[in-house]
Amino acid sequence: MSQELIIVIGLALLFGFLNGMRDSSNIVATMISSRAFSPRTALTITALAEFFGPFLFGVVVAKTIGNDVVDASILTLRVMIACLVGAITWNTIVWFFGLPGSSSHALIGGLIGAVGISAGLTAIKVPGLIKVLAALFLVPLLSFLLGFLIMRIILFLAQAASPRINEFFKGGQFVTAVSMALSHGANDAQKTMGVITLSLVIGGGLSSFKVQTWVVLASAFAIALGTGLGGWRLIRTLGSKFFKIRPVHSFSTQLTSALVIIMASLLGAPVSTSQVVSSAIIGVGSSERLGKVRWSVAGDILMAWIVTIPASALLAAGTYWVIQTLIK
Repeated sequence: MSQELIIVIGLALLFGFLNGMRDSSNIVATMISSRAFSPRTALTITALAEFFGPFLFGVVVAKTIGNDVVDASILTLRVMIACLVGAITWNTIVWFFGLPGSSSHALIGGLIGAVGISAGLTAIKVPGLIKVLAALFLVPLLSFLLGFLIMRIILFLAQAASPRINEFFKGGQFVTAVSMALSHGANDAQKTMGVITLSLVIGGGLSSFKVQTWVVLASAFAIALGTGLGGWRLIRTLGSKFFKIRPVHSFSTQLTSALVIIMASLLGAPVSTSQVVSSAIIGVGSSERLGKVRWSVAGDILMAWIVTIPASALLAAGTYWVIQTLIK
């Protein structure tokens, strides 16, 4: 195994680790804010479910990332290094400012930037890229609408219930949170699997794109470890800045997010968990009253999503140029 291949694998696992650390807040923020679980209990449950997720839903998303977006035959390991450095750098920047940016957007942007500067845009498979971008941009709308609808249905069914119904919504979050964590592990860990497997094909370690068992284990462990450590800055953003989260809001948000992410995973569409959860929170809050949601915070997050792909693409392109300039 070459030195460059080892670096790519290490960076891919770091990307998965940071992805888990950032996105753990998406899963546990509403649980903690609604006081259904303590922070440590919520993160422990989520980390365990994250690990097992990739083993339950297959590797369809990994194949989309690693086989359907770019032409592996004209790529190099340096391109993959630049892609990952660009994505990791941008993710770190938005994490520092406490914004739930999209790791999926950052990875796709990194691929576009690194591939574009090294081999030209012809190396990008347009149908596969369109599939990925369509999922990344349409799924938040679906999440918003589904969250709005589910909250309306729950409010209708529980309109005559006593305040004790809150205990049901608190306890029910164990099921919805585990479902959401399983779906997140299935979708997001596969992005790391796709990058590693693609790099193994480029480096000659594999003759064709086939995800190895050790790649699944390593990717699942990386995202679970990151989840266990948690992303406390984003927990505050998602858990309190939109509006005051009650158990019914948390239950509705998690149910919505789990349904959307599971559906995307089965279809092989990589999605942004932060987009799904944030959109679901807005949809759930809007179903009660549009003025309930602090739309200025939603606007800040939307702006972070819009600039992620071009920003990570530029960072990846710049990284590739530096590598090629310094290392002959």
